[in-house]
Amino acid sequence: MNGTTVDWDHKTVIGKKSRTPKVTRNESDVNGLSLVGAVVGTDRKVTGGTNKAHQSTDHQKIAKIDRENEVAPPPKVPASVGKAIQQARMERGLSQKDCAQKINEKPSVLQDYESGKAIPNAQILSKLERVLGVKLRGSDIGKKLEGPKKP
Repeated sequence: MNGTTVDWDHKTVIGKKSRTPKVTRNESDVNGLSLVGAVVGTDRKVTGGTNKAHQSTDHQKIAKIDRENEVAPPPKVPASVGKAIQQARMERGLSQKDCAQKINEKPSVLQDYESGKAIPNAQILSKLERVLGVKLRGSDIGKKLEGPKKP
């Protein structure tokens, strides 16, 4: 290696400052040295491993904010519509299953409409109006539908 000798026993530490021994100059330095081995108490609490900042939030305030931002549930079919569907179906002599087949829906859908649990769908209501011949939307719910107006 180009004539340089390598000292294999010497340890080189990169990035650390070397510690120089401190020379005691006055009495306070000597007094400070006597406390080196002693445990010094502190006024602050040490909480290791817990996330106190996260736990200290007020959950009631957060729940209240969540409730204020909730969207209202969609409106259900009025009971008057369910009764009108049921009466018109009975007058025509149709079962729920037969009526559901005519409008290409499941019987459970028709059952939900009659019980008032369904969310109104304009397409299903228009199919029911055509099959049952009864008005189910607007102001005259339950009124018989008239044929097309002739001029």
